Amino acid sequence: TFGKVVGGGMPLAALGGRAEVMDRLAPTGPVYQAGTLSGNPLSVAAGLATLRLATPEVYARIDAAAERLSGALDRALTDAGVVHAVPRAGNLFGVAFAEAAPRDYAEAQAQQVFRYAPFFHAMREQGVALPPSVFEAWFLTAAHGDAELTAIEAALPAAASAAARATA
Repeated sequence: TFGKVVGGGMPLAALGGRAEVMDRLAPTGPVYQAGTLSGNPLSVAAGLATLRLATPEVYARIDAAAERLSGALDRALTDAGVVHAVPRAGNLFGVAFAEAAPRDYAEAQAQQVFRYAPFFHAMREQGVALPPSVFEAWFLTAAHGDAELTAIEAALPAAASAAARATA
C-alpha cells in the first residue's frame, strides 16, 4: 500500500497488485475492501494533483537538492571533526554517527546516538525541523527551494559543532 505520499500529505491510501488478485476485490469480485477515507473527495483531489505533479523532472530536482544538502551535511560534520556517515538514496538520506552507514539494527544501535539530540536541537533553534530520531530518514520535497536549502545549509555548522561537543 501507499499512504500519505500518494495523497500529497492528505490521509489517503492506495493498493495495487496483479490483475488476478485485484479482480477478487469488490465491486467486480467477492472480497469487500473499504477504508475510513475511501473516496474522500478532498484526499482524492490531493492525490490526483500529486500524481499529475510527480514528473521525472520534479524527482530529478528533488534528488539534486538531496545531493546538495547531504553534501553540506557531510562537510559540516567533517569540519567539526564528528565521525559520521551520510547514507543517501535519491531524495532519501540521513545521518549516522558512525564510520559507516549502519547495515542492520545492531550497527544502528552501536553508533554514537548521543550526538543526535544536540544536533537536532541546534537545528531547531535555527528554524530547521528534522526527524526527532537519528534512526529516521530525512526527506526533501518539491516545496524545498533554494531559499530553504540555503537556510538549512547555514544552520548545519552550528549543529555539527553541538554534535561534536556532545558527551555520552
